[in-house]
Amino acid sequence: MRIMKKKKNSKDAQKIMNKQALSYHSQGKPGKIEINPTKPIKNQNDLSLAYTPGVAAPCKEIAKKENKIFDYTAKGNMVAVVTDGSAVLGLGNIGAKAALPVMEGKAVLFKKFADVDAFPICLDSQKTEEIIKTTKLISPGFGGINLEDISAPRCFEVEKRLKKELDIPVFHDDQDGTAIITLAGLYNCLELIGKKIDKIKIVFNGAGAAGIACAKICRTAGAKNLIMCDSSGTIYKGRKENMNPYKKRYATETQDRTLAEAMQNADVFIGVSVGKCVTQKMVKSMASNPVIFAMSNPIPEILPEDAFKARDDVVMATGRSDYPNQVNNVLGFPFIFRGALDVKATEINEEMKLAASKALAALTKEPVPDYVLKAYNLKKLEFGREYILPKPIDKRLKKWVSGAVAEAAIKSGVARK
Repeated sequence: MRIMKKKKNSKDAQKIMNKQALSYHSQGKPGKIEINPTKPIKNQNDLSLAYTPGVAAPCKEIAKKENKIFDYTAKGNMVAVVTDGSAVLGLGNIGAKAALPVMEGKAVLFKKFADVDAFPICLDSQKTEEIIKTTKLISPGFGGINLEDISAPRCFEVEKRLKKELDIPVFHDDQDGTAIITLAGLYNCLELIGKKIDKIKIVFNGAGAAGIACAKICRTAGAKNLIMCDSSGTIYKGRKENMNPYKKRYATETQDRTLAEAMQNADVFIGVSVGKCVTQKMVKSMASNPVIFAMSNPIPEILPEDAFKARDDVVMATGRSDYPNQVNNVLGFPFIFRGALDVKATEINEEMKLAASKALAALTKEPVPDYVLKAYNLKKLEFGREYILPKPIDKRLKKWVSGAVAEAAIKSGVARK
């Protein structure tokens, strides 16, 4: 009876939230963003400086030296949030128009958390070459490109080509953002349980954009024993069905053919797949002090309460805000772009991504400010099994993460400034 009531309450709560969300998006000016001038236009002289004839002066300077664009325009603090609407949140392929509220939301987060101006660009095409071409054509007006909600494997080719052909940062948050936050949490989990990343067995479930990016950054950080699974089972060398070149890079020599077999004696499970695909039996088969990142939304691969029923030594994270240890991309992308834009970086490279992960992990060990405790109605919060990542409202994120990213950009030679 208690379970049935919980489900009913959950449905009622969802209806209430839907109603509130529709009102929130429609009240006053529809949508969540607008453009405001940064210079005064109070008289005729201001108008002549902002537009003709005064505007010709910066135009001529930029024509003589292209990098002057950063001095005289908003380019250096402007990011394009580009989508084709093919893989939106948990909604799937809903198209460019229906994706606009999400892209506006992304722009709001950029501004709120890192004072980065961002603008939604929803492309009415799901053809790889058209997405690449259009993004390249609009790139002069932006200091960075945030790719968002583009389905795999198309997203890999789009990001690869744009990173190669543009001289501004290109970042696919669904891939690299999730991976950076996941690695930060993993660093802290491994410290808590006393294990080293190069000695552990990690099982990934989900071989789309986020799953492959998580495997890539873990390998970059030193992980050696990785097994990746998808809807067809383990990705092993010689497998032919349901494969693509991106999955092939993570094919391993293994006799395991199912997720359940792969989970045996695993130290870490990282899921970006589907809800309820991990059983209590699988959790019981894992190594001591297992780390489980069940990030499928809204239903995790296994609910924390079910994992803890299986065993009490689990360190658990999800993608949900109603459980401890939420893997939330807002911990990363605003501050990563802030750091990259501050030094006018030409790209966001692996060194910058690792720097962001390490900065997040380190910040978690610092004393938590009172305003954070108050916002979450907590009396105490300190580094431990239920606090492996900072809270998104922690104002120190901008300094810690952006600073680390900027420093890594300078050291790795991709900073103009």
